[in-house]
Parts: sequence; C-alpha cells; structure tokens
Amino acid sequence: MALADEAINKIKEMIVSGALRPGDRLPKEADLAERLGLSRNSLREAVKALSMIRVLDVRQGDGTYVTSLEPHLLLDLLGFVVDFHTDDAVMHFLEVRRLLEPAATALAAQRMSAGDVEKLQAVLDELDADPSIEALVANDLEFHRRIAAGAANPVLSSLLDGLSGPTTRARIWRGLTQEGAAARTREQHQAIVDAIATRQPELARSWATVHVAGVEEWLRRAL
Repeated sequence: MALADEAINKIKEMIVSGALRPGDRLPKEADLAERLGLSRNSLREAVKALSMIRVLDVRQGDGTYVTSLEPHLLLDLLGFVVDFHTDDAVMHFLEVRRLLEPAATALAAQRMSAGDVEKLQAVLDELDADPSIEALVANDLEFHRRIAAGAANPVLSSLLDGLSGPTTRARIWRGLTQEGAAARTREQHQAIVDAIATRQPELARSWATVHVAGVEEWLRRAL
C-alpha cells in the first residue's frame, strides 16, 4: 500500500471511529503525523486528496477541518466527472436515471408534505400553454429536482441532481425534434403529480419509469 493511501485510511478511521467529527479541526501536522506513525509528506498528500473530495477543508492560515460530510458535498465530485462526459455516455446516465428516479418518485408519494405537493403542482401550472423549449426544459429540471428532494433521502437527491446535467441536452434535442414531446411531457408530469398527491407510490413509480424510459428510448433510436 502506498504511504499516501495508508495515511488516507488512517484519517478515515479517525473520522469513522468518531475521533474526528464533522467540523473538528485536525491536530497540527507534526503532531498528527507522529500520532499516526506517518511521514509529514505522506500526511500532506492524504490531506490534499481528502480535500479534493470534500472530506477535509483546508483553510489557509487557520488549519484543516473535517467538513460537514453532507451528501451534497461528498457527491460534488460526481458532478465534476459528468461534466466531462461524451455524447454517447448520455445513454448510461439515462439508464441510471431510469433506475433511481422511479424509486425517488415512489418515496416522494409517501413522504412529501401536502404543502410540497401543492408547490410541485404550482411548478407545472407556471408553464405557458405554448412554452419555448428552454422554458419547458427549465420547468422539467425544477419538477424533477423537487421530486428528488421530496424523497427525503439526501443521498438519493444528490445523486439525481448530479445526473440531471448530462441529460439536459438530450431533453432539449428531443423537444426540438420529436413531434408532441412537449405535450407528452406535460401529461406525464401531471400523472406523476396526481399519483403523488393521492399517495399511490407504485403508480407514481410506474409513471416515472414511463417518463424517463420515453426519453431514453427516443435517444436510443436517434443515435
């Protein structure tokens, strides 16, 4: 095992064991290196690596802290990676959405408050009768973001937020080229809201599957 990897594992063990908690400041470099039986160079490399994935926060002139470890922070790296996807990888992102989004929608049907369901309906009602593609896609992104949040699972929500970006161009392309895509999207969105509002998780799951699979199937044929 490389020395830097050993250092990473030892810091991780401190966090997992509770010796270091979210928000805690790490001991001084020399003290921590001695405590863990590491060289200062390997410790420095470990801190650099863990700061890149948002586990540690290096504050110049102040010290190094354990972050909040909230899922949205730790999954930021996913967003960074997907920003460099190639067009043919969009199918892979859509496949993952098809696996995760119906589950999130079913949870939302069980967990969303009545007030949040009303706000979800309001998102659909904001859309004009004949919206531009840009307005339709923006509305679509907000609609799915609220459902992911309504699942009340921050890890699932963060994963879906990270996956939404790579599929945006596919949504725009579909809206521009597929006849009836806008009307179909609105109808399916409304069916999803109705299922959530009436607390029917399996119906909500089914409509979400149909909705995401429709984009996936269209893109598969288009490519």
